Formats: sequence, structure tokens, C-alpha cells
Amino acid sequence: MVETIRHADPDLRRRHLRRALTAVTVAFAVNGFVFASWISRVPALRDAFDLNGARLGVLLLCVSTGAVAALPGSGPVVHRLGAARTVAAGAALVAFGLVAAGVGIVGDAVVLTGAGLVVVGAGTGGWDVAMNVEGAEVERGLGRTVLPRLHGWFSVGSVLGAGLGAAAAWAGVPLAAQVIATGPLSLAVVLLAVRRFVPEAPGGRRPGARSSSGIARAWREPRTLLVGLMTLGFAFTEGSANDWLAVALVDGFGASEAVGAAGFAVFVAAMTAGRLLGGSLVERWGRTRVLRASAVVSLAGLALVLLGGGLVPALAGAVLWGLGAALGFPTGISAAADDPALAAARVSVVSSIAYTAFLAGPPLIGPVSDAVGMPAALVVVAGALVLSLATAGAARRPEPA
Repeated sequence: MVETIRHADPDLRRRHLRRALTAVTVAFAVNGFVFASWISRVPALRDAFDLNGARLGVLLLCVSTGAVAALPGSGPVVHRLGAARTVAAGAALVAFGLVAAGVGIVGDAVVLTGAGLVVVGAGTGGWDVAMNVEGAEVERGLGRTVLPRLHGWFSVGSVLGAGLGAAAAWAGVPLAAQVIATGPLSLAVVLLAVRRFVPEAPGGRRPGARSSSGIARAWREPRTLLVGLMTLGFAFTEGSANDWLAVALVDGFGASEAVGAAGFAVFVAAMTAGRLLGGSLVERWGRTRVLRASAVVSLAGLALVLLGGGLVPALAGAVLWGLGAALGFPTGISAAADDPALAAARVSVVSSIAYTAFLAGPPLIGPVSDAVGMPAALVVVAGALVLSLATAGAARRPEPA
């Protein structure tokens, strides 16, 4: 099968690539759905164990701990097992971890819930890196920009997941019941999708892949690391909204839990629009200009949340925050994949850096919120955006040799 596709005529190859594009789109969408469906109910998680901001931050840090532990090895795992197997394994870990976390909530066992969230983080790390590697390969094969759209479908899944969270909160559905049901159902969908990924040779390697992953070399490349830092800033910006925007609306403006979840959905909807429509902006204006403009737009949105003085300006700020954060991550992945020969290794490195910031950084806002309150604690996001603004030039396409 692999050799058939490798030597197929161009039309047949494009059909296989389009099929793989649909499959990886599903993987992105389900990933976003699963994450947002429970993260939109962080206030319910806090109330289930009667946690203050610092302790809630520690519980959320469990997800980050699992992800940070898994991310450095994700690139070699993808190289050895292939993207399809790695995505499937990651989704299985996420499903198992969510069930364990839900059982912990039912039994008032915060340690079990924390352990479940560690497993969720580990599964998320492998799943995310593998689907980005798959998306980069499909993008190269088709010869057109698709990663922003793929991340847009992650956001579509996030909107649906946040909507589920808001509806469940409004209907009084217990958080435990929601997460216990969500994980296994999502796993079933992913297992069907990965069957249509780009076929791999025995052992997981793609046809013509290098015999070594090139991870060590990629970690020593200045441009790759700068692209990682640029993506880090945008990932922290996005992750901070994921973890804390709903809490900020509830605590800072007296909104109900359902309104807080809906506000998070507004943020994700803005990100979705930015990603689905932003590819044309990148093609027209170039990566660097679009990334710098994006950082400025997010800073404006953050200012409205912090200084707007009310719920309505805060919701408007969430829109700008989401629009500005939309293109940073996918554009960073595209920049990492510029050289096909080292794309998998560089995508793994940039994804590892970005996801560490996305998952590990935002929980640290918890102790800050105890000191200064919400939404004032979100001022730290401005520093991440300034970092992205300063390093955006690294994403520029290299000049041909």
C-alpha cells in the first residue's frame, strides 16, 4: 500500500492527501472539543473541591506536568511509531485520564482527580505533537497552507466543547458525568479518523523518511528556538484565556458560571474565525507582519479585559484577544516545517516549546490571582505578547540557498 501511494500518479496521490487532510482535521477538532469541554468548567472544578486560586492552579498544573513530561519524547515516539499510532495512543490516555478525574470528583478524592489530569496531560502532549507533524506533512504534499485551517478546526472543536460545557453548567449536569462520558466517545472517533492518515512504512516511518529523527540537531538551531519562543508567547496567551478567562468573568465581574463559560466560548469563536480566514492574510502580507499585528490586537483585547470596567467591554476584549492569538501557533508550526528534510524534528521542537507554555504557564497565574485578584492577574499575559512581538521576525521564510 505504501509503495502504491509513493509511486501513484499525481491525481491519485492528491486524493490520498485530501483524505488524510480530512482525517487530521477530525483529529484537531476532537482534540479541541475534549479540552474545551472540561476546561470551560474550571469554576465547577474549583467548587467541587472548594479550592482557592493557588490550589486550583496546582490542580491545573497536573495537566501541565503530564504534558511537560511527555513532550520531550513525543518527537522520537512519532518518528518510531508514526503519527497515526501516536495520536491514537494519546487519545486513549486522555480518555482514561478523564474517567479517572471524574471518578475522583465523585469520590471527593482530589489526589485521584489530579492523577487523572496528569494522564490527560501526557496523552494531550503526544496527540498534539503527532497531529501537527501529520498536518505539516499533508501541507507539504498538497503544496498549500493548511495548518492555520487545521488549527481553526481545533478551535471549532473548542467552540463546540465550550458550548457543551456552558449547556451542561446551565442544565446542572455534574462535571464528573460530563468528563466520564466525553473521553471514551471522543476516543472512538479518533480511532476511526487515524485509519486515513498518510500511510506509513513498517515501524511507523514515512516512505523516504530519514533513519534518525534529527531531534537533537533541531534543539540546537537558533532559528528553530526563536520560532519556538515566538510560538511560546502566543501559546501562553491562548492557554491563559483557556484556563482563566471564565474565572475572570465570574470573579471579576460577578457573572454566573454559565456566562463565564459563554465568555470563554466567545474567545474561542474569535480564534476560530481568525484561523479559518487568516491563511489568506499570511499569503498576502507575510508571516512576520501578520504575527506582529496579531500581537498588537491581542494586547488591545487584554487591555479591554483589564481596564474596560465592565462585563460588556471584557467580552469585547475577549473577541480581540482571540483574534490576535489565532495565528501564532499554526504559523509557528508552518515556519518550523519550511525545510521538508527536517520538518518533523523541527515541528516536534516548536510544538514541545509551545505546548509547555500553553499548559504549564497559565496555572502559575493562580498564585498571582490570590495576591492581586482577577482579572488583574492576567496582566502577565502582556509580557508573553511582547516576547512574540520581539521574535516574530524568526518566522520569515528563509531565502533559497
